[in-house]
Amino acid sequence: MSTMRKKIWIFQTLLLLECYLVSTMEGVVQEKAEAALPITTLSPPEGNTTFLDGTNWCVALPGVSQFDLQNALDWACGLGMADCGAIQAGGACFEPDTLVSHASFAFNSYYQQNGNSDIACNFGGTATLTKKDPSYGKCAYSTSGSLNSSESPLSKYKPSFTWWELGAILLLLCLRI
Repeated sequence: MSTMRKKIWIFQTLLLLECYLVSTMEGVVQEKAEAALPITTLSPPEGNTTFLDGTNWCVALPGVSQFDLQNALDWACGLGMADCGAIQAGGACFEPDTLVSHASFAFNSYYQQNGNSDIACNFGGTATLTKKDPSYGKCAYSTSGSLNSSESPLSKYKPSFTWWELGAILLLLCLRI
């Protein structure tokens, strides 16, 4: 193969690899975005972005259906992508091990991560806003100042460059031929 043909072949290979990687990464982001779509009955209503004055926390309403509360908690810690590590066994907020306590922590985490607006504290009618800090002992409930609430939940997913490394290795192997 002549030197010019090798250069053209390398350029075309890199271009195809780049197109493939871009389309693959867009697919990953699209899949993550689709996975983040809330279940209609448990998600906050869309459109209203009214922010309330002062510091607020989102907590579970006592007395609501345990079934509805559990579904809302599952959504917040799953598709809602709330940070629920502290309510896992051994976490700072695991005790008291009650549904209302765990749901309150998860709801507040979601609320703070999603712009601490009143629409982010709905959970199918199982949550409410409060101005009283629900933190206790070593369990600290986040506030808008303790999180980067303007950051998208998808921003924590960083692309992997292993495809580039694989492409470079394949390219080097082909050049040896």
